[in-house]
Amino acid sequence: MGRLLAIALAKRGASVDLFDQGNSEGSGAAARIAAAMLAPLAESAITEDSVVRMGIHSLARWPTLIDELSTPVFFQQDGTLILWHRQDASEAQRFTAHLERNCTKNALLQLPQHLNHEAVRNLEPSVADRFMQGLYLPNEGQLDNRQLLDALLIELNLVQVNCHWNTTVNPNELRKDSSYRGVIDCRGTGAKENWTAGNNTLRGVRGEVIRLYAPEVKLRRPTRLIHPRYPIYIAPKENDIYVVGATEIESDDVSEISVRSAIELLSAVYTVHSGFAEARILEMATQCRPTLKNNLPEIRSQKDQGLVDLIMINGLYRHGFMIAPAVLDCALELLQSGESNTALKLGLFMSSETSKPEASVCV
Repeated sequence: MGRLLAIALAKRGASVDLFDQGNSEGSGAAARIAAAMLAPLAESAITEDSVVRMGIHSLARWPTLIDELSTPVFFQQDGTLILWHRQDASEAQRFTAHLERNCTKNALLQLPQHLNHEAVRNLEPSVADRFMQGLYLPNEGQLDNRQLLDALLIELNLVQVNCHWNTTVNPNELRKDSSYRGVIDCRGTGAKENWTAGNNTLRGVRGEVIRLYAPEVKLRRPTRLIHPRYPIYIAPKENDIYVVGATEIESDDVSEISVRSAIELLSAVYTVHSGFAEARILEMATQCRPTLKNNLPEIRSQKDQGLVDLIMINGLYRHGFMIAPAVLDCALELLQSGESNTALKLGLFMSSETSKPEASVCV
């Protein structure tokens, strides 16, 4: 969010300082670990309608945002494939019914397509020997998160954002600097102390991801396996790279991946495609996603006597890439006019101690 906002504001003529406690590669950020799937219908099974609406809005916005960058970023919109083993058919039936109900509530969602064996073979030939049926969610997509972070870094330099890497700052201290017209806090879990007021406190939710090099596997699109204990996702990137994950643990622990998680992820991915048996493990990574108590994103604005305005953006949880453009558009509208019609339409919660904050510079 910080990079997206900094670039957007700089392109609109603002002078922007960007402070990041991590390095320019984003190696300590949840955004670097994510699979970056853009799947509002699939995620509708576990999240609120407002997040789904933000995901639909963002899916249409990502191609434009990527096209505006000087460096190409892998983006795909070939849908999501849902698979299950025979013993999990009842679980798949419940999941499908849930998605279909959600489609009746939101006309922008396209109904999932039921696949017989021939349809699975036509859509994803490499898994047809193991799966006799499946579900296809049209129009969903993904991007390469690491390519995007690298492209945004290049763009930051091109639009002359003043980047201060490996620099920890306190937003309230920056607010004392009258040379700024405003401060935007996008620190994720680093902003816990600023989200202690009220009931909607901030926490970290641990996720564990394995990156594989699997040239024998030729999945064409993100694939999810329904399982009562460890449902997994497999996100195929360019050059035979696959990002595999599933875990969601209520903990802010960022230590190495557990043996249990590694065994479950690797076992499950092998049941999807036997070619993963000869895959090379490139990386096992963990990170914590910034999550508010209600698991929903929020934008807060604050104006205090003698301090420049503060905007706080947080709580993107497991949907960071899926909803980031929507949050970006709402924040830009807030900075421009003091309110956001897009936020009202999408259901993004915004709280404010001021009726009309001045346009701000992203820090």
